[in-house]
Amino acid sequence: MATDIKDTIHAVEAAAVLRLLPARPRMLALGEPTHGEDALLDLRNELFRQLVEQEGYRTIAIESDCMTGLVVDDHVTSGAGTLDEVMEQGFSHGWGTSAANRELVRWMRAYNEGRPAAERVRFAGFDGPLEITGAASPRQALTALHGHLSARVDADLLPCTAQTLDRLLGPDDRWTDPAAMMDPARSVGQSPEAARLRLLADDLVALLDTQTPHLITATSREDLDRARLYGRTAMGLLRYHHWMADTSPARMTRLAGLRDLMMAHNLLALAARGPALVHAHNSHLQREKSTMRMGGMPLEWWGAGALVSARLGAEYAFVATAVGTIRHQGVDTPPPDTVEGLLYTLPEDRCVVDARLLATALGDTRPAPRVSPWFGYAPLDPAHLADSDGLVFVKDVPRSPSSHGGLQGRNS
Repeated sequence: MATDIKDTIHAVEAAAVLRLLPARPRMLALGEPTHGEDALLDLRNELFRQLVEQEGYRTIAIESDCMTGLVVDDHVTSGAGTLDEVMEQGFSHGWGTSAANRELVRWMRAYNEGRPAAERVRFAGFDGPLEITGAASPRQALTALHGHLSARVDADLLPCTAQTLDRLLGPDDRWTDPAAMMDPARSVGQSPEAARLRLLADDLVALLDTQTPHLITATSREDLDRARLYGRTAMGLLRYHHWMADTSPARMTRLAGLRDLMMAHNLLALAARGPALVHAHNSHLQREKSTMRMGGMPLEWWGAGALVSARLGAEYAFVATAVGTIRHQGVDTPPPDTVEGLLYTLPEDRCVVDARLLATALGDTRPAPRVSPWFGYAPLDPAHLADSDGLVFVKDVPRSPSSHGGLQGRNS
């Protein structure tokens, strides 16, 4: 059995990952089983550099706010802002404190220096402007979309004025009240103003689409893509706020699904631009249904990876990451009858695993599911081992110099 397992592993290199696939995917998704560990992000950075330099990849997308991610993209492509400013303003969820994320941004800016636009690497956040405690106001996305259109199309085509949007939006703290996550009555998402804003957002997006030929020539495809991001984000946030005000038993399941739908829409837009590496929690990128418990309730929904895979087919590839130990979080040596335990016996500190070949090598042996003592780490589900296109295994995850409890404890 040990010999068979050894036959399934390779060095951690981009070329080894791509050799597991029938062809270079338009979207290569690399998952992680926990957040905030720089050892895993350093590995991501290494693979991305190789994908750029050897395989022609030009975009990396991470599980961060798609709107703040524009700050990072502007910096790496044009040098806008200082690195300190970008790390503070360009990441959500606290990811800007990560030394590995800082190194990623620094390397991307250095790589782009002096290169023509077509050869530059790009950065994207693909999460919605959402935190576990709630959702952002739709103001930024909605007013940016309106501003883009008002500067480029006849005023009589616009469904409303900027003043109307401002009046309907009201104070932003109405939208961002953290109490609304647990108390639907505190949400403004089903107010008459919110209902009107959803209709206006839909009209603005439709106007953007109907004016596409003009807008491309009036500005650029790049500007149009950014306006479409504003439209997707405004619609997604208004939809999310609507269901935050819902009182049915399906409320939390609906919210989880809507978050991943926003992610999927952003990923599909990035896939249209060219090959991209995507990095997020395994649960967002896997093909099988995502599950979690919240407030004692089991939730089950289709994640972004499942949605994108259904659209892209073989052009979407998912490589999960599994780990042996995270000792500073109480995750010790895995039991020998788990997949992680079997891989932990190998001498390699990290490796790329042919997941389907490993499943075949295990034959009738049914590895036990690993049970995590820490809520911030999600072990590999052995029942879905063969559903991923590959597996990256990291034997031991050391404490990250930049990690802290807030990052580690954040829900995926």
